[in-house]
Amino acid sequence: MKNTALTHIHESLGAKMLPFAGYNMPILYEGVNAEHETVRNAVGVFDVSHMGEFLLTGPNALALIQKVTSNDASTLTIGKAQYSCLPNNDGGIVDDLLVYKMKDEQYLLVVNASNIDKDWDWISAQNDLGVEMKNLSDDYSLLAIQGPKAVEAMQSLTSKDLSAIPYYHFEVGDFAGIENVIISATGYTGSGGFEIYCKNSEVEQIWNKVFEAGAAFGIKPIGLAARDTLRLEMGFCLYGNDINDTTSPLEAGLGWITKFTKEFTNSENLKKQKEAGVTKKLVAFEMQERAVPRHDYEIVDASGNVIGIVTSGTMSPSMNKGIGMGYVTVENSALESDIFIRIRKNDVPAKVVKLPFYKK
Repeated sequence: MKNTALTHIHESLGAKMLPFAGYNMPILYEGVNAEHETVRNAVGVFDVSHMGEFLLTGPNALALIQKVTSNDASTLTIGKAQYSCLPNNDGGIVDDLLVYKMKDEQYLLVVNASNIDKDWDWISAQNDLGVEMKNLSDDYSLLAIQGPKAVEAMQSLTSKDLSAIPYYHFEVGDFAGIENVIISATGYTGSGGFEIYCKNSEVEQIWNKVFEAGAAFGIKPIGLAARDTLRLEMGFCLYGNDINDTTSPLEAGLGWITKFTKEFTNSENLKKQKEAGVTKKLVAFEMQERAVPRHDYEIVDASGNVIGIVTSGTMSPSMNKGIGMGYVTVENSALESDIFIRIRKNDVPAKVVKLPFYKK
């Protein structure tokens, strides 16, 4: 079990620690609902240092990224980030990831913690272009400072104008007394804020200064349990739940990051799938009665026929109702379709809805 550079701090704060993706991670501090509300209304800090970072450098760095990812990274300019995925050869997804253009001929890939080795091996195997690859995952920490008060609370820590960094853009500069920190206007909560990339040796100083600066704004540490409820309210996919090695980006509603203006891994077959049409589709649904849908619950039609499976589900803290996502047959995927979630032999009514669940 790996620790992050801040594990001792989480333990001293009384966090409930559990294994996650091979790391000893803080799952909750005071409770999921309270932490969720902190991020929705004020500002909270996640330690997500378990995430992986790969640095790709060289004249063919872009060519390799174009080859292995579904989105079109040629549109990136320095200081811009992009959401993408790594398709496999069988129609599924190796992982979803962020691609940052750091400099000309240099890109940072941020991948899921559970897939670091798998992704590294996958990209390395296709690197016949002489691209220099460095796995920085064990040397770097990542803090997600999220919430509507994040900009105001953190501005005193940097000379960069945080309010001027657009969504999915980033700056490299001073932060909390440390130079060359990546300040990225990305996140996984839908409530605004930043992700801060720094060296392990620097993160404790940054953490302490972040909490000093944020004290007047009600800042709190947030665990991974609330991260899950926050991302689900926005309809953001979680690898291993909503997308995996057997789900295609088109089935998952990720056609917007699947660009057929270039060739990439399995692009021909995915193009054919797009032309023929998918047979199953990831949908969002709200429970019509008080009930909580859970991962792997069956989805059925009015006659009790199994038409799909729940991939993510929870009781929404913001909306106080059961929400979820799952794959269903295309015939049952239209908005407002009536479906049923099988919960302990009871078929509980639900309705297909448009994302995001949570609207500010």
